[in-house]
Amino acid sequence: MTIVTDSRCTAYQQYGHPESPRRISRSVERLRQQQAVALTWTGPIEPQEAQILRAHSSRYLARLGVPMDFDGDTPMHPGIKEHALRSVGGALQALESALKGETAFSLMRPPGHHATRERAMGFCYLNSLAIAVLEALARTVGKVAVFDFDVHHGNGTEETLLGKEECLYVSIHQYPLFPGTGLESRQNAWNCPLLPGTPRGEYREALAEGLDEVKRFEPALVAVSAGFDAYEGDPLSSGSLEMEDYCWLGQSLRALGVPLFNVLEGGYSNELPELILAYLKGLAGG
Repeated sequence: MTIVTDSRCTAYQQYGHPESPRRISRSVERLRQQQAVALTWTGPIEPQEAQILRAHSSRYLARLGVPMDFDGDTPMHPGIKEHALRSVGGALQALESALKGETAFSLMRPPGHHATRERAMGFCYLNSLAIAVLEALARTVGKVAVFDFDVHHGNGTEETLLGKEECLYVSIHQYPLFPGTGLESRQNAWNCPLLPGTPRGEYREALAEGLDEVKRFEPALVAVSAGFDAYEGDPLSSGSLEMEDYCWLGQSLRALGVPLFNVLEGGYSNELPELILAYLKGLAGG
């Protein structure tokens, strides 16, 4: 299994902001220490502007270089455009690994699934996973399914991929919760909103139903928005999942039997490194 990361993604922060550098540094440290999963480490590739422009406008790319906050959650950190581009490069590198038959996990920041064509929001600046999916579709690899298990609806990914018949977007998320979207399914987007405090068993049944939707779609490739904030101890949600549920998720995705790649989205508890490791164990067949 391949881990894509770059230490430069820890070089920006806003003190007190939950999307902190420690999310990556502590996770990398834990994965380098463990011996349960055989890992190969690599860095992101440099994305091409044409790849970015499939998901974002040139006007928005220019805006990313303007030193002005987007909103209170999504500040204009110095060099954020370069950081966001590296995160895109991580997703593209994970895609390349998947196309070679190697499961990959992009362990980078910032996350991306809230970023829309014209707007940064929800800690996200460029929609890394959507850009990688559009790259895969441009290569005519076959149908691509996106499975988003972040507790927040991936509004930017849905918006970007909506209406593309060769693509399926599946999201299981809490509602009401930021960003306030994903209440209904539409076109090629299958949404499953769950109330805050949904019991663990019901939450897991919803995840299983989403996985069944992916299986019925018969994709040639699966792209995973891997957010770990539906965990019962996460400070930004009212989720109910436990550590073993993430191992089960990994096992279930592996059982689909098709190439897949993963991009880190949310997950803000102190247990994030262990949650990622549990998920990777599942992906590895553990």
